[in-house]
Amino acid sequence: MKVAFVVPRYGAEVRGGAETGARMLAEHLVADRGAAVEVFTTCARDALTWDNELAEGTVTERGVVVHRVASAAGRQTSFHPLSALLLADPARVPEDQARQWLDWQGPLAPALVDAVAASDADVIAFYPYLYYPTVRGLPRVRDRAIMHPAAHEEPALHLPIFRHLFEMCRGFVFHSASERRLVESLFGVATTPQVTIGLGVDEVDGDAAAAAPFLDEKSPYLVCIGRVDDKKGTGVLWRYFETYKARHRAPLKLVLVGQVVDAPAPSDHLVVTGVVDDATKWALLRGARALVAPSPVESFSLQVIEAMTAGTPVLVNATCGPTREHCERSGAGLWFGGFAEFDAALERLVTDDALHAAMAGNGRGYVDANYRWPVVLDRYCNFLEAWGPRQGKGVP
Repeated sequence: MKVAFVVPRYGAEVRGGAETGARMLAEHLVADRGAAVEVFTTCARDALTWDNELAEGTVTERGVVVHRVASAAGRQTSFHPLSALLLADPARVPEDQARQWLDWQGPLAPALVDAVAASDADVIAFYPYLYYPTVRGLPRVRDRAIMHPAAHEEPALHLPIFRHLFEMCRGFVFHSASERRLVESLFGVATTPQVTIGLGVDEVDGDAAAAAPFLDEKSPYLVCIGRVDDKKGTGVLWRYFETYKARHRAPLKLVLVGQVVDAPAPSDHLVVTGVVDDATKWALLRGARALVAPSPVESFSLQVIEAMTAGTPVLVNATCGPTREHCERSGAGLWFGGFAEFDAALERLVTDDALHAAMAGNGRGYVDANYRWPVVLDRYCNFLEAWGPRQGKGVP
């Protein structure tokens, strides 16, 4: 079986939930199952600009054949004003304006779509739903196409162009049961072939020394990993944390790890690391009292699963279905819907050593049962093998 992934950006240097998930899955299909895998992507590195930064052409990265095709345009300067206008009431947006929104969002990549259409892959997997390569590419290869939507509740999901996309798709791969329920409820696709696979974990060695440059050796800390962006909840988080610190005398810091879009106010209680390597990330996870995942908009949250793998309890936003689902199913985390719940939950995680130890064990057990790569790959490969003949493609 030959599988092609279509993603807007790709590579070890690319940091992003959907893009990282696609790369990990592609690499493990090659390394663990001997599958023939290729990737079609743009030359972009940055999801805020979609500029062509990487070299165009075909290379092999960790066994995966990667075709990078330059985009005709990145994100247009007019995109944000248009987006604010249209997403105020997305369900009523005319089709032509929604398509303009898509083109201006970037990456505008018609040559990439042409390359995808010319692929001889048995299965072409589009990942995620939101961008031009999926919306324009999937209809061109519909009989061979499945979609990994990486969907969460957000205004863009209600634009009419996405209803058409989901209705024509003949197979779905979801990260979580919460994502699956959302897509089924919005688009009526419960009878379309589909599977929920999650993502596997690539655990990396990283001891305390790797994190030492960012930390006071004796100060306990919380860690938040992902884009430091108010839209991802970090603005609420650091403000809640400052209020918590004003109410409690415990020596505790908050470490924010990732690309900084919206910087927090300077504070002795906050550490902002920027982007770090994997060894440092895992060192920070293993040493943290808890991981806080404040984002209300995730389709899975690999950071939550990585924290559980490291034996670190988690505290998540109660409005985010997938991360709350992880906590409810695992017994390895708590959730908050406002400051009072944040304050109470954090105090328990900081002061209750028995609870902390129980959650650490629960989290590791949850990951072992659900998100180790052999388990994830079995789900995915079984789905592809059943899906191919159903579509008349004769996939072995």
